[in-house]
Amino acid sequence: MQVFKGNIVTVNKNNDVVNYLVENKGMIEFVGNQLPDKYANWPTIDLKDKALIPAFVDTHQHFASFSTFNSGLNVMDCSDNQQIMQMISDYYKTSKSKTIIAFGASPYSVKERVLLSKQQLDEVCPDKEIMVVKYDGHACIINTKLLNKLKNVLSKLRGYHFESGEMNQEAFFAVSNYITNSLSIPQLIENMQSTVDYLAKRGIGCVNTVSGVGFAGNLDISMEQIFAKGLTNGFQIRVFPQSLDVSVATKRKLPRIGGCFACALDGCFGSMDAAVIQPYTNGDCGVLYYDDEKVIDFCKKANRLNLQIEMHAIGDKAFDQASKALKAALDDYPREDHRHGIIHSCMITKEGLDICKKYHIQLPVQSAFIDWKQEPTEYLESILSKERVKNLNPLKTFIDEGITISFGSDGPCTNPDPIDWLDKAVNNENIEQRISIQQALRCACYNGYYTTFDEDKRGSLEENKICDMVILSNNPYTIDPKNIRNLKVEQLYLSGKPYQSCKENILKTMVRGLFSKNKA
Repeated sequence: MQVFKGNIVTVNKNNDVVNYLVENKGMIEFVGNQLPDKYANWPTIDLKDKALIPAFVDTHQHFASFSTFNSGLNVMDCSDNQQIMQMISDYYKTSKSKTIIAFGASPYSVKERVLLSKQQLDEVCPDKEIMVVKYDGHACIINTKLLNKLKNVLSKLRGYHFESGEMNQEAFFAVSNYITNSLSIPQLIENMQSTVDYLAKRGIGCVNTVSGVGFAGNLDISMEQIFAKGLTNGFQIRVFPQSLDVSVATKRKLPRIGGCFACALDGCFGSMDAAVIQPYTNGDCGVLYYDDEKVIDFCKKANRLNLQIEMHAIGDKAFDQASKALKAALDDYPREDHRHGIIHSCMITKEGLDICKKYHIQLPVQSAFIDWKQEPTEYLESILSKERVKNLNPLKTFIDEGITISFGSDGPCTNPDPIDWLDKAVNNENIEQRISIQQALRCACYNGYYTTFDEDKRGSLEENKICDMVILSNNPYTIDPKNIRNLKVEQLYLSGKPYQSCKENILKTMVRGLFSKNKA
């Protein structure tokens, strides 16, 4: 039991800031401006100029993938391809793994303005298989050794490019599946433990993870579910199986389904395969992975089973397909509180937006995509146009239309950093789409928990809710908006306790998770 005194930023529906919060046995017992006498002698933490806010939620993360890449070779900050090659060379000389995985290559953030090639990978990594994943998580470059291993499979798939070694679309998924199956399960669980600790340092208390990438029998989905239920430090994980087969969710008793990969309706702007209504400057319109009938059939089946549905849509053509499919499902089997969502929703249409508003479809978006180093504005303008780019990621439009949006990283595509989400939303280079810090914090906290029906217990600092909270270095409501990026996460509290590492014996965590009734 303890009292917090100072800037208590509740993120309730009125965005109240009060003077006191009382924690007792992991729950919020009192919130208000006048501390009742019965708490006068309780231990008190004086926040001074700091602020207490609810814990952040990452509403769209590839948790297993991010855990893998976060423990491996991250080349996202490299300024040229020679630097990437040097990092790979150094890693290759010391790595004991038969397969090397690197992440974050972008042709738009290096001075050469081109991706690494298969030939360059062969030069620095000739004897081990290597996969360098593009920053957007939808393409990769592989060396000759790995290409020869998979050539018979890859050569029949869309997105196969033998000369450059770049794999897109189905070819990329096939390489990802192979790599995933080569990972050691104990190492993956250990990486996941480290990643939870990493996320906690950034004030994240809950992750919505999209799973289902290549493991036989969707083992990664089962592992994440068991891992999530086995945690005892209060960190929350909500698992979304990336599958169009509803039984993948139902047989695991998961109440939700969706994500990217198998539930991605299109690609991304980085590979110009996000499905768009008006063509790119090269004349193409990207790729819709499925026809309307297949998407509608999936949505109807999932909706009739009372599953929550989320699907990836980046281009406006895919956004239209997603919104119309969800509409068809809800017309077929109406549900009041379904929480269906369209992930990313970077480029929208008026018709799709109207559907989202009428049918209460929520949108887990990525404000981190705004002014993104790996996919800069000048690149987007070169493939779309200035006017179309101006209308990307329209956060203010969503909020003005009364649509619930939440923030996520799409990790490993962007580094999970809630302070960055707030900064990009409030200081958007497109002034017309800027939102207030109050709105942004609501998206990063309360709305995040809303996406998985957890807002009754978490997401705002109100009485009778669980004490999942973050101490920030300053009050986000009163500092100059330009200084939001300088905010620091100083401490995460889960169930009223300072965050405790989840690292322990792997078997112990997993066995406990098999029998736990915790939510996942």
